Amino acid sequence: MRRSRVMAVLAAGGFAVAGCSAPGPAEVTFYGDGHTINVAPIGNCDIKSGVCSANPGATGKLKVRPGRSVQISVPKEIAETPWKVTVQYVNGKGEPQPLKEDIITSRDRYAYTATPPAKDDQIVVVEIAQASVISRTGDPNDAEAVTTALWSLQVQPA
Repeated sequence: MRRSRVMAVLAAGGFAVAGCSAPGPAEVTFYGDGHTINVAPIGNCDIKSGVCSANPGATGKLKVRPGRSVQISVPKEIAETPWKVTVQYVNGKGEPQPLKEDIITSRDRYAYTATPPAKDDQIVVVEIAQASVISRTGDPNDAEAVTTALWSLQVQPA
């Protein structure tokens, strides 16, 4: 009986300590061709403190066949801010195509599907950029969007 009380106290203490720690950077989920990967940001900045961190090793890798889409799912902390999707493709001959960029500002969109323009086109890179809107003077008329976090997915042909 005493041992179970000690375990319960230790478990409760662990939850209390865990609840006090700051959450890590948000992860973005990429899904394509039957495979899923969660990706941490390769770069992340805290606007309030001005502290930025880089983690280039966080780049995700996913195998996807030509012509297949990549679905993106973002958590609440990204969906409630402006975010941008940038998709790079190559055509069936392997020639780079113009980047496709979409800016999401609805503040309630949690998903996006990147679809190649043609059935033999291959998605090669998908990036998500989270933005914060700041004004250096405090005047909303001179506010600008600044990228505060970036997630990157490298797509490998399957």
